[in-house]
Amino acid sequence: MANQITTKPLFTLVLSLLLVSSSIASSDVPFIVAHKKATLSSLKSGAERFSVSIDIYNQGSSTAYDITLVDDHWPQDMFNVVSGNTSQSWERLHAGGLLSHSFELEGKVKGLFLGSPAVITFRIPTKVALQEAYSTPILPLDVLADKPPVQKLEWVSFLLGFQTCKFINLCLDTLLFGFAVNLRWSFFFHFLWDDLWFGQNSAGKGMNHLLIVLIISC
Repeated sequence: MANQITTKPLFTLVLSLLLVSSSIASSDVPFIVAHKKATLSSLKSGAERFSVSIDIYNQGSSTAYDITLVDDHWPQDMFNVVSGNTSQSWERLHAGGLLSHSFELEGKVKGLFLGSPAVITFRIPTKVALQEAYSTPILPLDVLADKPPVQKLEWVSFLLGFQTCKFINLCLDTLLFGFAVNLRWSFFFHFLWDDLWFGQNSAGKGMNHLLIVLIISC
């Protein structure tokens, strides 16, 4: 339910940013668009780690200077920063360029977390004041949620189904082989019966013997 609630505003925000970027890109100023995402990177017993990545694009037609990224809206009672930093600075970002930053968090408390957008500040030569931009928000993180072992059950059912198929194939192969063997020996005894009881000329007996040898050797 939370994903459905947040997906629609997120789509609206991205669409509005694209529309604004198309109109601003024609002017001689930088235009900063940032995309932020958080994904579950590893799972340990009693702990979860999330990888947070932020991509910063300059969709304008001029260079942005003194770019600073700050993403410190992670409560210390819920998360620990285990790798990287929640802030980063760059000297410049040219038109059409891309800057990326990532860090890793470890969840400590069970619950649903609604993250805030990252803040990006930058400077342009034609203005004294720093310019500010915001990244896209992330979807809610269900930290340390109870997850049933669905994957293990799927593997067990897959293996059981695979072994069942192998058993059925083996039974079919056995039946077909037995049918072929019985059919071969039935021909053998048929020719042998004709040879012994009804009698044939020497040419006919030779043909029967040849057929018997061919049937046995198949």
